[in-house]
Amino acid sequence: MKNLVILIVICAAAWQFYFKGSTLVESTHTKAVSEFANSDAMKTLAKAKEIAKPKVTYQCDGRQHCSQMKSYEEAKYFIRYCPNTKMDGDGDGNGIPREKQFNK
Repeated sequence: MKNLVILIVICAAAWQFYFKGSTLVESTHTKAVSEFANSDAMKTLAKAKEIAKPKVTYQCDGRQHCSQMKSYEEAKYFIRYCPNTKMDGDGDGNGIPREKQFNK
């Protein structure tokens, strides 16, 4: 009987130690993750993702002339990615649309 009580006390102490230790490890891990998530590196990464995200998306839809474009950026997209465009303003093949039309 006495051995059983001692065994129960030892098990209870081990159980308590185990859970206290895992809580400590978990809180340290949570703190480290939180600090990293709020670090300058993560803020810089978030800014880089925002900058890299296209603000406006265009689609090749058959338009070929600068007069059909709504913006200079749209005209540059069409020249670069769409076939059969006729927007190279001075015909030198450099892929720059007519700057005068877009006040560039």
